[in-house]
Parts: sequence; structure tokens; C-alpha cells
Amino acid sequence: MKIFITGGSGYLGRNLIRGLIKRGDTVRALARSVSSGEVVEALGADVVAGDLNQKDALRRGMEGCDAVIHSAALVAQWGNPLDFHRVNVAGTQQVIEACQMMAIPRLLHISTEAVLADGKPMIHVDETAPYPRKPIGLYPLTKMLAEKKVIAANSDTLKTIAVRPRLIWGNDDTVFLPALMDIAESGGWVWFNHGHYLTATCHVDNVVEGALLALDKGTGGNAYFLTDGAPVEFRNFTTEIFKTQGKTLPDRSIPRRLSGWVANSSEFIVRRFNLDRDPPLTRVAVAVLSQEITLNDQKARDELGYQSKVSREQGMADLARRARRS
Repeated sequence: MKIFITGGSGYLGRNLIRGLIKRGDTVRALARSVSSGEVVEALGADVVAGDLNQKDALRRGMEGCDAVIHSAALVAQWGNPLDFHRVNVAGTQQVIEACQMMAIPRLLHISTEAVLADGKPMIHVDETAPYPRKPIGLYPLTKMLAEKKVIAANSDTLKTIAVRPRLIWGNDDTVFLPALMDIAESGGWVWFNHGHYLTATCHVDNVVEGALLALDKGTGGNAYFLTDGAPVEFRNFTTEIFKTQGKTLPDRSIPRRLSGWVANSSEFIVRRFNLDRDPPLTRVAVAVLSQEITLNDQKARDELGYQSKVSREQGMADLARRARRS
């Protein structure tokens, strides 16, 4: 097939391009900078210069394509509300409208379990869980609004599907592990409740597997959770992933209730005094990293044939091998 992808130079986008090309698809990728264009071109994709708010660029990229993968997003715990809405909400709407105008038959949206984040634990939730009335933080809010737009756009002429991976990790990681390493190296690492709670995870190769299956087989108007399978204790998972890099984590811990107070206070101070920096702790971080987040991905396994082929053990071993070579 001929596929147009947004966000192709990002962590997941790069791996999606690799997966598409590996199976024989022709890929075009939207690139909003020269450096982004160089990244996707090196992966074998054709570069379409522009960004999500440039209708002409989207149309040029989609011309003659069989499907679109919308992977671009502003992924951050803190920032300007206008930026979050411009990229995650308005940008998604632009992609939908371009798909409709260019008669694209299928749109896959890369979403997240954070569309359900309201500050409470998520315990073995599936796709029947309703959207929260009050999402916690700008990223969950705007990703929820974007996903709702995608699902609502499903029609006889445009099939729209969303996938919701949780905690993407693995090779070529420029998001999760680097962020944790920065915190640890700055001396700011602390566990919440000693890290003794369960979490879902999804290796990047498994995300690609599930996303491409959803692109080919997903039912329009549906979302699918993607995970590595059985959940794992957050502390064990994080300790193991650091160990692949030859690093250890300190044993400092604070109660989750205290972390919520610190996050609220930090955000209030930054907003109140208009400080040019991120809060040291945010409500989003507390919501998605300090308590149980476990998901039921049986729908993807039953409807798509999703298998999560890379186990955590395989993924960790591969990370360790690559670290030793570098």
C-alpha cells in the first residue's frame, strides 16, 4: 500500500516507518523541519515538507494514498495550552478533513491510555470504559478530544481507528527512558509508594505490530488497547530497564498522597508567578506513573490477531546488548 504518516521522525513514527517499509509499503512522511525530513528520508520514506496546520501539505502527502497514520502529537507533561490544542486537537481535525477531501479510505490514529486519565487508578480497564468528565492535565485532555474527533469521523467512506498503547519502551527510545535517565542523573528520582503497584507496558515493536494490524483489520469507529500482555510491577520494570543501561536507582520514596499535593502546589506556583520553567512534578506524572494502570487488550487479540510478539524479557535483553555495543 501507499501510506502517508504524520509524526514520522518521532520515536514511534520512526519505528512505524520501518515496519511499513519492511512489509513492502511505500511511505510518505510529513516533516516540519529539515532535520525531521532527513530522519524520515534516511528510513526510506518520501518527505512531504509542512506541518499539521498546512492543508496543502497534508493534501499533497495524501494524494494517491491508501491510508493515513496520524502519529504526530505534542507529548509533554506541561506547556502552553494553546500549543496543546493547536497540535493535538486542531491538527487532528486538519488531518481528518484532509482525509475526507482526498477520499482516503482508512485513517489510523495513534492515541494513548491517557485519554482515560482522571487522577484515579485504572484497573484492568477495557475499551468500554467511558471518557472522564474531567481529564487531568493538558496532554490527557487534548488527546481525548483528538481521539473523540477521530472516532466520530468514522463513516462509510472513511474508516477511522485508534490504538492506545501504554508506556512505550524499547530500542531507539528518545522519550521514556531518556526522560527517566535525566531525572535520575539530576538527583531528582523518587518512587511513589516505593513503586509497588502494577502497570501495563508496550514494547515499541509490539505497538508497531498492533498498529499495522489495526490499519489493515480494525473496525471503523473503534479504539484498541495495546500492551505487552500481563502487567508488571512498576518498580521491577523500571529497575530492570535501568539495569540494561548499567544504572541503578535510589531507594527514596514518598507517599502518593504527598506527591499529589506537591504536584498541585508546583503547578499553582508556576502558573501564579508565570515562571518560565516546568513544575518539578505535575499532576499528569502523578496520574500515570504513581498508581496502578492496567489494561485489558483482549479486543485487539480477538479482533486483530494481535500477539505482542516481543516479550519483556526479549526486549530487556535487546536493550542490554545494544547498550554494551554503544
